[in-house]
Amino acid sequence: MSGGDEYSSGFAGSSGDDQNPTPSVSNPSSEVAADPPSIDGASIDAMAHKIQESLSLSKRHRFWETQPVSQFKDLGDTFIPEGPIDPPTPVSEVKKVPYNLPALYEWTTCDIQDDATAAEVYNLLSSNYVEDDENMFRFNYSKEFLCWALRPPGYFKSWHIGVRVKANKKLVAFITGVPAKIRVRTDVILMAEVNFLCVHKKLRSKRLAPVLIKEVTRRIHLEDIWQAAYTAGIVLPTPIATCQYWHRSLNPKKLIDVGFSRLGPRMTMSRTIRLFKLPSLPATPGFRKMELRDIPPVTRLLKEYLSKFAVAPFFDEMDVEHWLLPREDVVNSYLVESPENHEITDFCSFYTLPSSILNNSNHSTLKAAYSFYNISTKTPLQQLMNDALIVAKQKDYDVFNALDAMENESFLKELKFGPGDGMLHYYLYNYRLRYALLPSELGLVLL
Repeated sequence: MSGGDEYSSGFAGSSGDDQNPTPSVSNPSSEVAADPPSIDGASIDAMAHKIQESLSLSKRHRFWETQPVSQFKDLGDTFIPEGPIDPPTPVSEVKKVPYNLPALYEWTTCDIQDDATAAEVYNLLSSNYVEDDENMFRFNYSKEFLCWALRPPGYFKSWHIGVRVKANKKLVAFITGVPAKIRVRTDVILMAEVNFLCVHKKLRSKRLAPVLIKEVTRRIHLEDIWQAAYTAGIVLPTPIATCQYWHRSLNPKKLIDVGFSRLGPRMTMSRTIRLFKLPSLPATPGFRKMELRDIPPVTRLLKEYLSKFAVAPFFDEMDVEHWLLPREDVVNSYLVESPENHEITDFCSFYTLPSSILNNSNHSTLKAAYSFYNISTKTPLQQLMNDALIVAKQKDYDVFNALDAMENESFLKELKFGPGDGMLHYYLYNYRLRYALLPSELGLVLL
């Protein structure tokens, strides 16, 4: 029930069956409005009805229409309460045995700490996970990234689920969940974030994805957890928010060479390189890398900052240590320490998610930074994020990506981000919001 990619996603990442946006830095897309504002005169209610009307009966989301998720027809219904859709079931009544798989396949629990298993998962995802429409790029999660993403405090190994071929034990499908405390309005709820739904390309006709989703849900319920958050690049019933990806060129020549972006009208390569040139050093006094000793003040900053959003994670110090303490080629975090009184006043972070470049003789990897959590109290956010761009450039990232969630919209255009085609839809499982949120009301970033 999570994920965070700009190419495409099904439930919780992607099985690869549904391909949607492309990672270009052009073609701005419209946002989905929330209550009460509307965009271009169309409320999300009207948009939802339009989506439904455009689908034939055979193409409607039959699986999701059977699940405890908000349905398009219920949007804006003031008589339906916000909150859980189905009450919890006694854990003793949760199905104890796994769902049935086709006869040739068997379930496996993937121990991501085991080098051989981690390599199998890496190989499955690197060859079969999300690609853009033109098959030019595919996410290339490192083993270090997967260990970080799948082993937060309190994680359950049983939620890292694979499917193997019985005959040769080859790993051919994967889905994961991790626990997370997420605040919705005033309620802090222990949820699951489900991600990395991936089915081998040769098995896409076997309808494995719904079985994987049901199985990970069963295992989550066995831990007495009944809600989840997830993202997708496609519209399912029913987004709580829709965000747009924006891209900031750091290595414009390479991005143009590989087809990620293109020269603007009346622009030359040399002018484009000059346009995106950054200073060699950050401008903010006291800007430095986060250290272990910074966990308590960063946690306090995060809690205060995230409290202003309708949906956001509820981090404690263990969460901050895991998710935000810098890890080489996984996550980078920087803060501003006042030179006068040594107070920690500002914070910025980004994680590393490279993509394989397909069918290009000159380049094999696109090194991308993804904006994570950023907090500005004394340093203007635009200046703070410009410093983040500078350190990302120093570390040889090719592009810096950001959603228009939280307060990001305030710096995107000014810092020369371009709107991409990628839209990311956020969902809650077994929890209803009466109206969709604006991106600026969302304080949650899912990997």
